[in-house]
Amino acid sequence: MPFNSVFSWLIGRRMTRINDYRQNPIPNQLNTFNFLLKNGKETAYGQKIGLSDIKGIDSFQQNIPLSDYGTLKPYIDDSIHGAESQLWPGKTSWFAKSSGTTADRIKILPITEDSLLHNHYANGKDLLAQYYANHSKRKLYNAKHLIIGGSGKIEQSEEGIFIGDLSAIIINHLPTWTELRRTPKKDIALLENWEEKLERMAESVLNENICIIAGIPSWTLLLLKKVLEKSGKDSIAEVWPNLELYIHGGMSFKPYQEAFQEILRLPKMNYVESYNSSEGYFGLQDQIASKKLLLLTNSQVFYEFIPMNEFDGLQSKTVLTLENVEIDKEYALVITTSSGLWRYIIGDTVRFSQLHPFRFVVSGRTTHYINAFGEKLIIEHAEKAISTAALRTNAQISDYTAAPYFDEEKVIGGHHWLIEFREQPSDEALFLKELDQLLKLENADYDAKRKDNINIGYPKMTKVPNGTFHQWLKSKGKLGGQHKVPRLMNDDRLLNEILDLTR
Repeated sequence: MPFNSVFSWLIGRRMTRINDYRQNPIPNQLNTFNFLLKNGKETAYGQKIGLSDIKGIDSFQQNIPLSDYGTLKPYIDDSIHGAESQLWPGKTSWFAKSSGTTADRIKILPITEDSLLHNHYANGKDLLAQYYANHSKRKLYNAKHLIIGGSGKIEQSEEGIFIGDLSAIIINHLPTWTELRRTPKKDIALLENWEEKLERMAESVLNENICIIAGIPSWTLLLLKKVLEKSGKDSIAEVWPNLELYIHGGMSFKPYQEAFQEILRLPKMNYVESYNSSEGYFGLQDQIASKKLLLLTNSQVFYEFIPMNEFDGLQSKTVLTLENVEIDKEYALVITTSSGLWRYIIGDTVRFSQLHPFRFVVSGRTTHYINAFGEKLIIEHAEKAISTAALRTNAQISDYTAAPYFDEEKVIGGHHWLIEFREQPSDEALFLKELDQLLKLENADYDAKRKDNINIGYPKMTKVPNGTFHQWLKSKGKLGGQHKVPRLMNDDRLLNEILDLTR
């Protein structure tokens, strides 16, 4: 029997699990909670916060405090030095460096064997299973899968603890059947220097038969450009005619979609989104016609949700379980996982578009927004507006960030957009006008406060040369992989820091 037929049959068996996400989300969450609680009682952290006294979800929410990285860091540090059963039973040998987006602070997050096998790997297989179900007669196992990871540097301590990028940990522990199809080779995929890695990766995959690419959109585009440069071809379709699937996540794809279509020129290309972070794998796109993500309710993650209009960090009073969320309301995501994160505020915000099954979008970050004038502008609004403005003015955007500006003479302020264009807009004034109008459509508070320029003035735009954001990331040691530029900030320090590179 051909390899692809065997793979298709095996992966198809996972549809029972995926259908269970859709059909039994609430019972799944109860079972997950009980599993996590049972294991948590055996840990140092669990003993400190009194998990042994917890009798159910209500008791858990009433008596167990919310946490963040600072809360759990002492236990993580002890685990890194070899202490066992700090946040999850047994020894935790792998820790993922979280890319971060705002400053130089790096989080080092635990990756247990349970979370790696039953969350990250399991849900990656689920995504492929759903893809096979949505697109019949696929032959993905007959070709290569190009995985664009982050830094491959893995530090090993005397205690046998490994610390590195999540993608490096995943690549280092891939099952044999996956490793056979993955490209490039480990010695290239795990290179620490991103610029060297980009060069060698493009060279090594030129003559491969690639059918799947997975990676962050901004870095994937850089690799695709390098491949075209080395091949002398006009499109990726000429290099990899069998390419059919791009798996992306970590940032909105909307600003990049036109650039991908132009460089790929593959009319039957499929774009599938997932929500996989160092903290866990939480959602995948299960429908062809919709980018909404199916919440993965039986993957060793218990979810809670803080309404953003009541969000107060660790002091937040209102915390909902899944059965109490509502459509079109924004929530800060709280997770309890088999990696040992307990009631952990991850920093992402989500908005549900459907209940039963639960489908959602990642709408932004709890700290990445602009609310200098009461407008409550979130990343979701910005991504929709800027991508549509670009489309209407024939522009393509490589990267951008935005922050408030203040005009002391006029006693007014507004939004300052710092943009690196891949293709310049046909009319810059029209682009800015469209952006302003589209933000009004997306955000009622922005619309109200823009009225007559009384509260918020007209937006400003500064174009920066190609490579500026790349240069800023490099200056922070954040090239490649999961690293990305913060889209919205509530002050202009980061924006000015990037601007300084152009002066």
